[in-house]
Order: sequence, then structure tokens, then C-alpha cells
Amino acid sequence: MTATRVPDVSTAPVAVRMTDIVKTFGETVANRGASLEVKRGEIHALVGENGAGKSTLMRILSGMYAADAGSMEVETTSGELRDVTGWNTAEAIDAGVCIVHQHFLLVPPLNVAENVVLGLEPKRGMTIDRRAAEQSVADLSARSGLAVPPTAKVADLSVGEAQRVEILKALYRGAKILILDEPTAVLSPPEVTQLWDVLRKLRADGGTIILITHKLDEVMDVSDAITVMRAGETVARLRTGETTPRDIARAMVGRDVALALDAAGTTAPSGAAAPNGAPLLELRNVRVDSPRRARVVNDVSLTVAAGEIVGIAGVEGNGQTELIEAIAGLTPLAGGEIRIAGEDASRLTVRGRGDAGLSHVPEDRHRRGLVLDYSIADNLILGQQHRFARRAQLDVARIDEHARRRVAEFDIRPANPQLPARALSGGNQQKIVIAREMGRDFQVLLAAQPTRGVDVGAIEFIHDRLRRARSEGKAVLLVSADLAEVLALSDRIAVMYGGKIVTVLPRSEASAEVLGPYMTGAAGGATKAGAA
Repeated sequence: MTATRVPDVSTAPVAVRMTDIVKTFGETVANRGASLEVKRGEIHALVGENGAGKSTLMRILSGMYAADAGSMEVETTSGELRDVTGWNTAEAIDAGVCIVHQHFLLVPPLNVAENVVLGLEPKRGMTIDRRAAEQSVADLSARSGLAVPPTAKVADLSVGEAQRVEILKALYRGAKILILDEPTAVLSPPEVTQLWDVLRKLRADGGTIILITHKLDEVMDVSDAITVMRAGETVARLRTGETTPRDIARAMVGRDVALALDAAGTTAPSGAAAPNGAPLLELRNVRVDSPRRARVVNDVSLTVAAGEIVGIAGVEGNGQTELIEAIAGLTPLAGGEIRIAGEDASRLTVRGRGDAGLSHVPEDRHRRGLVLDYSIADNLILGQQHRFARRAQLDVARIDEHARRRVAEFDIRPANPQLPARALSGGNQQKIVIAREMGRDFQVLLAAQPTRGVDVGAIEFIHDRLRRARSEGKAVLLVSADLAEVLALSDRIAVMYGGKIVTVLPRSEASAEVLGPYMTGAAGGATKAGAA
């Protein structure tokens, strides 16, 4: 993989300089002498493990937090660096520094234009000039390449469209330095490509972009320079064209790391063996309806055997989410049958399916996986509270002991079980979900986007746990928007398109080139004979 060739900005003026930044939260040190220098007109990747201090550093830059120590300078309109240490969010926005958060801050009932101009609405007399707002947003959308209808209700938008609205909000406020926190975490591959086109256009127009991401292929594809953080410190500054994903991963983690993309082009996943166990998960003509779309899963049949990982590939929005939630019991079936370890589980509750041996890593940790205001310890027993009760009361000592074991085993940071889940980085929140679902006794694991938003070290760890589950005779159904991950782990790969499984291939016959036409519908709709 090679970096995108871009004009050399090594002699460009400095747009952002942060020096020896320190930030603590109680006993937790988020930044310890961290530094960052970004040139004007540069796409600068900020990478590091979960909890390395990246988001905290960017929240300081955007005025959300004040640093405990250190200094910060930002380029003014006259081209000079100005000391902005300790400024607030309003001052940052006025200076053109805007952040787009990983979890969007939009008002779903309002339309696109209303969200973009919120707080800066054009007026006609004493009322909001809605027509002027819609026209301004339409013009901005056309100039920036961020195509989204101004009158569309945000609640009806796809994730990719909602992200464009967040970027439009920043540009409407005059953003010159745009910070994006894990912008592709929930985007489909085509949406990622569209986002990169937008960022390159913003760069060509003189904008400066700071990109927080864990995905090293993205770093190599779109960035000009890289800053690596580890344990709150800046440990490396790299030019993208002069480094490799393996070098970046080594700087992030402090050791060599097995990357999922290493396995993407091979003919079999590492450690795979031909499964010969009995089917533990059986889907027979499963159908699922949606309030917004009549039929989102249509006659899906699939089996996953003991000692097997079956991956589901496909562009997001083709029924994968609804299928997994139906198997987990979160969405009712419109028809068909689900069997777990030979028993009909179609009408069991979520708890009943868990007791039958089903474990579920949901794709959206905030919506389905965690109660953010609960402690780490309490989140680690969600759905299993009845197993930690004594005489109708929770056994607090046992819950705490359980949490300390899981925190240590799955390297959850900070290692304090009483902290609320909200206080952890997104990647460590994901580790809580992984620890709960993979730390229990299960026969079938539904792993939906299991490594979304986690760092390369955690990805390696989660992949090892999935392979261990396979070697222990478990059945794993993996859904991932990351095709390299699916190729690296799966024994067989099913492709979903339009709510149907259009092919199922053994890993030895699968590649990005083979799967791509099925994922986009270009290969027709016929299911490969005998594939299920």
C-alpha cells in the first residue's frame, strides 16, 4: 500500500502547535507532556492506542477542556501564530477551529438546514429566514462536495449523510482547522471514499485537517503526516510517504503487531481448520420486517458449525444489522426459524437465548451494548444479573471480583471497575462489551463490528479471542464492514445484498476482487448453489 501523492507542505506555515500539554482527570493522566505540530493545508493523522490521549488533546485544542500545563498556538488570519492557551469553545470556533465528534451532535427532528445553521440562523425581521437558510446550506453543500438535501429530516438520513451534515455545520461556522474524531467508524466503503474526496477538496482549498483514526490503511491512503501517541505522550512524528503501517503500529503499541490487512490477500485465515462439528447456529428462511421498509431480511438460510467462523460481508444497510438483531432476539421474526445447538430458539427472549448459549457483541456499543452511566463492573454483568444475585439481591462483592478479573484479562483502561463507562475512551468501552460477551460461557457468538473504533493492539487481541473461540469448538458469526477483517478470520464468507445472502464461499475461493461484485449487486442476485 502506498500513500497518496500530494504537494509537499513541509515548508508551509504552522497552523497548530501544542507543546508539553498535561491534562489529568483525578488520578488518571490523559496527557503527559504531549506535543503536536500541524502545517497549513495538511491532512494530519493523530493515531495511538485506545486511551492514548488523542481525543483529550483534540478537546483541548477545540476549547472543550483546559490543559493543566503546556502551551497552544494557532495560526491567525494574518498568518501569525497566536497563543490561545486556555481558550474556550466559542473562541476556538471564532478562530476557525471546529471538531466533528465520533458520536454526532445533531437534532433528529430538524431538517439538514436547520441543524447546520442552529445558533446562527439567518433572520428576516424577528423570524428565522428558512428559505435563506436552505439556500445557504445548498450553496455550501455544492461548494464543498458534501451532497445532502437541505430539507431532508436528519432522522431519515444514513450515517454517512449525517456525518456530512456535521462537517457542513463546521464549515458554515468558518472552519479553517477541522478535527475529525474516528470519522469512518460507522461508514460503508463507498461513504469512506466520498469522505476522502471531500477532505482532499478541503485541503486543496487551503483547509487544515486533523484526523483521529485507528485504521492504518486510512492513514496511508489520505494523510500527509502522522503524529503517534502512547500513554498520553507523543512518541513519533512521521511523514506518511516515508513510513509503513507496520512501523506506525509498532510506534503505537511499542511492539510488533499482527495486522488484519496482512491476511487480506492470503488464501486462508491464520490458524483456520476445516470445521467438522455439528451445526450450532441454524437459520432457516429467516425473514425480518422493518417499520420503515417492509422486508429488510428475505429468506436467509445459513449454518455455523462448531469450530467455525462464518463472516458476513456486504455494504452496510443490506440487512446485516436486522439479521443479527433478529438472531439475538432484539427484533421479532416475520418468518423462518432460528436454532441454537439444535433447539428452536425463534420465540425465546433475549435472556432465554443467552441461557441457551448465545452471546452477542452488538454493532452499536452505546445503543445496545452499554449503560454509560453505570460502572464498568455493572456493565460487565448486563443481561446476566440473575447469575450474580443472592436472595433477590445483587452480590456486590462477587460482582466486583468478577469485574477485576475481566478488567485485567481484557486490559480495560483505566483499571478501576467503579468508574462509569462514560469516562472511558470509545475503544475501552468496546473492550467492556467484548469482555462481557466473550468472557462468559457460550456456544454461539454473534460478533457485529467487534473491532469498530479500537486500536491495532486491541484488534489483535480481539482477533485472537475470536480464533480461540473457534479452536474451543464455538460457532462464531462475524459481521464486519472491514473486508480485510472478514478475510483474515473467516472459514466461510457469506455476502448480503438487498436483504439476501447472494453467495457463500469457502475462504480459499474468496478475495476482495471476487466478493466486490456480489457486495455491490453487480454479480447478479443468484445464490451460489449449495452455499448455505
